[in-house]
Amino acid sequence: MENSEQDNYHTEPEKTSDVNSIIESYSPYPLISPVAAAFLGLFGGFFLFHVVGSGLVALFIGLDLNSVPTDQFRLISIAGEIMFIFLPAIVLGKWIYGNNSKIISLKIPKWKELSLFILGIVILTPLLQSYLYIQNYLIERLAEYSQFFNTIKTGLDFFNELIEKTYLNLMSANSIPEMLFVIITVSIFPALCEEVLFRGYIQRSFEMKINPFYAALITAVFFALFHLIPTNIIPLTIIGFYLGFAAYRSQSLVIPMVLHFLNNFFAIMFFFIFGDEEIINSDVTNMAALNTNLIYFFLFLLMFTAVIFLIKNYYKKRINIPEV
Repeated sequence: MENSEQDNYHTEPEKTSDVNSIIESYSPYPLISPVAAAFLGLFGGFFLFHVVGSGLVALFIGLDLNSVPTDQFRLISIAGEIMFIFLPAIVLGKWIYGNNSKIISLKIPKWKELSLFILGIVILTPLLQSYLYIQNYLIERLAEYSQFFNTIKTGLDFFNELIEKTYLNLMSANSIPEMLFVIITVSIFPALCEEVLFRGYIQRSFEMKINPFYAALITAVFFALFHLIPTNIIPLTIIGFYLGFAAYRSQSLVIPMVLHFLNNFFAIMFFFIFGDEEIINSDVTNMAALNTNLIYFFLFLLMFTAVIFLIKNYYKKRINIPEV
C-alpha cells in the first residue's frame, strides 16, 4: 500500500505536465508571425514617434522647436519616449504574445558580466568618434572633387545641423539641477524606452524565427535609421548591434539599458566639456588630425575586439548559449 501511494505521488506531476503541454499547444499566441510582429513594431514605432508625435507637437506648439522653452521641450521629449516608444512595445507584446515576459526580461546581471560590457562601451565610444572623423574627412575630400558628392554633402550638412541643434537645445544646462534634468531626458528615458522596443519587443520577435546574429543586425540598422541622422547611420548601427549582442548574450534588457544610458551620458559630458562649437563646426580637413584618428581607430578596434573575445569566453565558461 505504501509503495502504491508513492507511485501515485510520483506520477501526478507528469499528468499535470502533460495537461499543461496540451493547453500550450492550443494557445492562440503569437497571433501573427514573430517576424511580422517585429516589422509591425518597427514601422509602428517610427510612424507614432516621428509622424504622429511630430504632428502633435507642430499642432500645439509650432514648427520652430528652438522657440519652445527648454524645460517644456524636455518634457515633450520624455512624453514622446513613453507614449510612442515604450507603451506601443508593451501593448503589442501583450496583444501578440499574450505575455510580455516572453520578450522582455529584466534579469539582474552578475557584476563581472556587466563590467565586461561596460568596458566595451567605454572603448567603443572613442573608437566611433575616430571613425566619424575619418568618415567626415573622406566625405569632405569627395565633395571637393565631385559636384555630385558636394550636392549630397550640402543636403546632409543642412539636415545634420538641424537635428544636432535640436539635440543641443535639449542638452544645454546652466546649473546642476538642470544638468540632472538633461541626464534624465537624454540618457535615462531613451535607454529604458528604446531598449524595451528595439532589443526587447523587436529583436526578441526576430530571434524567434531567424538567426540571432541577423536579428540583432536588422534591429540595429532600423535603430540607426530611427534616429534620422544620416552621417551617423554606421556608428549608430554598430552601437545598436553591440546592444543587441548584449541583450542576446545576457538574456536580459538590463545590460543594454545600462550601455545605452552610458553612451548617451558620454555624449552629454562631451557636450558639457567641449561645447556646441566642437560638435557642429569641428574641422575635418586637418591631415595631422586624420593620421592621429587613424592610429586611435585601429588601437581602439584592437582593444574592442579583445573585449568581445573576453565576453564570449565568459559566457562559454558559464552557460551554453549558441554563438552570435
